[in-house]
Amino acid sequence: MTLRRSAAVLLAGATLLLTSCAAAADAGGSAAPPGAALAALTPENPTGEVLAQGTVLDDGTTAKLCLGAVAESAPPQCSGILLVGWSWEGLTDAASAGGSTWGTYAVRGVYDGESFSVRDAPVPLALFDPIALPDPTGGKAGAASAQDAAAIQSIVPDALGSGYLGSYEQDGWVFVDVVWDDGTWQRAADQDFGAGKVIIRSALRSVG
Repeated sequence: MTLRRSAAVLLAGATLLLTSCAAAADAGGSAAPPGAALAALTPENPTGEVLAQGTVLDDGTTAKLCLGAVAESAPPQCSGILLVGWSWEGLTDAASAGGSTWGTYAVRGVYDGESFSVRDAPVPLALFDPIALPDPTGGKAGAASAQDAAAIQSIVPDALGSGYLGSYEQDGWVFVDVVWDDGTWQRAADQDFGAGKVIIRSALRSVG
């Protein structure tokens, strides 16, 4: 009887272990830490021209396009993408101080993952009328709890590195702004955190 009970206990334990492993696999696996897919994958560079809206800051030596947060000072402080072929010619709305010149513009060109080559005359944002994008939420609330949102926002900056611009939570969604995404990081976010929680928004938009 003792041997039979021991065997039954071992069998039950093995069954429980297999069930737990199967459940973990169904949930996406427990071996990879949260954010692993985002950190492991990198979107392909755009194949055509892209459009960007942001602050152009020229320190007299190089010009850069800031797509994320900008500290309101004179001159402003921000990090951005190197602009190749930038010119202030014909732009009368720029401000200057401390040897730097800056302004906010819609810029069209080619992005190679490190720099942005300007291919058309920039348009001051005050005069720019962009085409509205579809609502990525579909008008529905997201599935991220407050705890989910806090955890996701603590993970994505390191996982995305220099591609990360900022994030915030609203209506159960965590909106994550990045320099560029072709859908790779959106799929990775769904894999890491579950669908219906994160929306990856690309600052650069393909225009052909």
